Amino acid sequence: MSSSSPHISDLLTRYLEICHMHKVQPSSDVISWLNKAMVQKFTSQKSTIVILLDQLKNADLLPLIDLFGSEHSNALETVDLVCESSIDLHKHSVLSLMHAINTRLRVVNINDTPLKEDALRDLFESGLDCQVLNVKSTEIQKLNMAGNFMHLHTLNMDFCTSLSTMEKDCFTRMPNLTRLSMCATQVSNLWTTVAALLKLPALLELRFQNCLCCKDTSPCHLKDVNTNKTSSNMPIEGYFGKLYIDEHAVSQKYNSHHPSPICFQKHYREYMIASLPRLRVLDNCQIGKFDGERAKTVFSSYYEALPNKRQHKESIISVLHTREMGTSGIKSKGSSQHRKSQSFYSRSLCAAKLGSSAWPVLHPLSNISQMVKEEGKILRPRQFEYHQTDPSLMAFGTLEGEVVVINHETGNLVNYMQLLDTNKSVMGLCWLKRFQSKLVVGYDNGSLRLYDINDTLPEVANNYCSPTGVDFDDFQHLTSVHVNATDDWILTSGYSKKVAVYDISTGKRLHLFTDMHREAINVAKFAHHSPSMFVTSSFDHDVKMCDLRIKPVNPCYTASSSSGNVMVCFSPDDLYLLVSAADNKVKQLLAVDGRLHTNFDVAPTGSDQNYTRSYYMNGRDYIISGSCDEPVVRVCCAQTGRRLRDIYLEGQNARSLMFVQSLRGDPFRHFHMAILAAYVRPSSRWEIIKVNLLSSGQYSSEYQKGQQLCPSYRLGT
Repeated sequence: MSSSSPHISDLLTRYLEICHMHKVQPSSDVISWLNKAMVQKFTSQKSTIVILLDQLKNADLLPLIDLFGSEHSNALETVDLVCESSIDLHKHSVLSLMHAINTRLRVVNINDTPLKEDALRDLFESGLDCQVLNVKSTEIQKLNMAGNFMHLHTLNMDFCTSLSTMEKDCFTRMPNLTRLSMCATQVSNLWTTVAALLKLPALLELRFQNCLCCKDTSPCHLKDVNTNKTSSNMPIEGYFGKLYIDEHAVSQKYNSHHPSPICFQKHYREYMIASLPRLRVLDNCQIGKFDGERAKTVFSSYYEALPNKRQHKESIISVLHTREMGTSGIKSKGSSQHRKSQSFYSRSLCAAKLGSSAWPVLHPLSNISQMVKEEGKILRPRQFEYHQTDPSLMAFGTLEGEVVVINHETGNLVNYMQLLDTNKSVMGLCWLKRFQSKLVVGYDNGSLRLYDINDTLPEVANNYCSPTGVDFDDFQHLTSVHVNATDDWILTSGYSKKVAVYDISTGKRLHLFTDMHREAINVAKFAHHSPSMFVTSSFDHDVKMCDLRIKPVNPCYTASSSSGNVMVCFSPDDLYLLVSAADNKVKQLLAVDGRLHTNFDVAPTGSDQNYTRSYYMNGRDYIISGSCDEPVVRVCCAQTGRRLRDIYLEGQNARSLMFVQSLRGDPFRHFHMAILAAYVRPSSRWEIIKVNLLSSGQYSSEYQKGQQLCPSYRLGT
């Protein structure tokens, strides 16, 4: 050390001078820490001071900030800052102290810190010069560590029990982070989690659950995993469902503790290893050569990295350039370059956009209630349908019996229909195909109504309208209505063993089929192109295909599921049936004879009350599936069953969860959909959320503005 460098003995003197200047009593703890640093220096040890925030008062912070802002603090080599319990210190003073210490900051432990969410957000956005950061906070729900953490090599966020997702810009400035631990959080989304972790070029050790004997992220010294043994995923029951870990790890007595929900995703380990090829340790288990090879095989069997059978990620600019050039860019021997169809480029462009958009845009139609200009009016959607020919229109029915038609692109009200009797809920609605301004609505009291959105009553303002003059016989316990391909008949089913067919022009009931199933028939659907064909799904586990041309009407065939069927629908070309049974049992059948075509590998929750609903998206290329006890929509390839993406919904905190009540693929826009979501609390509102998988950003600006006005309702990916 040169003669001009500050000496460690000067540090205590300077601290006393600063306290005198601020008229503050010197802290005996600070004096003790400085004396200890002097002893270390005199005995040729590394001079380190450990600041225990628990032992300080607010009055002690300003002198310390000034001390570390002076050149005298250069006598210290490293500084650790520790807070082990909740204390009442000014958050901005604590942050100022951290920044004043600057590059000498080695370890920061802010477990149970007094810093609230806004202060932590400031810290994460501004960055810190420490090498090790331990954070334990119940305040953090969405992590966005976008600040400069250039020297950070170890980050521990275990027991951040509200943390559920990492935002788009998280981890963008952590070039040296090699160890990350996030046990006992609420992180569950494989796709957004991996997208965030890929921004960490030096990451080698990662864990979302820990071995009981391990205190850090390093490989467990008690395990000697033989990477040449074959292994398979074995389920272990846990709090969030089944925990899937390596079978050989089980034989080695792998004691998993404090798993985050992401660990309960099927093939979680293989997905992480295949997606993060530089990773060397996962959940305290060494990753060997065999693990990497197996992970690639499992990933290719159960997941799609890119949609539309694209094998390699392309940039949007590259696809557009190739399209403008009018060729595939590949020249075969002895021939000119092949010209590709516009459909090929459209699908390539979708693949490029989705491949660069791990965080889809969610746009709740949160201003629905403002469309109907009634004081205190709150609309609670119960069912909805896209229009079949107009890309801008959507109709939804409410729990109070209203039917609302909106332009979902602009948010404008098109029509509002309400019966005098408001003590009924809309259970089903269906647009007509030829008469495109009309829709059929079914209510839970069994009544049916046919509306024409062009028929507005002149004496009623705000585009209110009434049903047409057709009177229908009631169908008791109604849950489902559907119109056939020629707009001649209405098909109804419900919480009974009956199915009815009505003449749509007269309202007369043409057929009443009794005892078609052994239990209630929740959904019945006509085919899209064959006016006489319809299919029923029942809680008796059976799906039945019927033809009205056959007298008497008996099933053409019966296909069975392993649990009660919640719904069934035809693919847009009528080649397939998509069957959804309780608790994520989803499969695709050949419509011609009911044989199994695709079984979708979705992990069950163990609850028979977890009612699952699935629909087609992008024609019949993909299916989307959600369940009433889970805050997630799964997107799978309809032909292979492989998972493309999961979309998560979240409330404002762990106690305001959101679940999927219904969903539909947008018939006009690829990789767009709408979700009817409900909060777990009965008094909370239901909301229709539009999802765009081809854009990145999580939430639309309109929604973020809405959250400032109504902070009790918040969504996540």
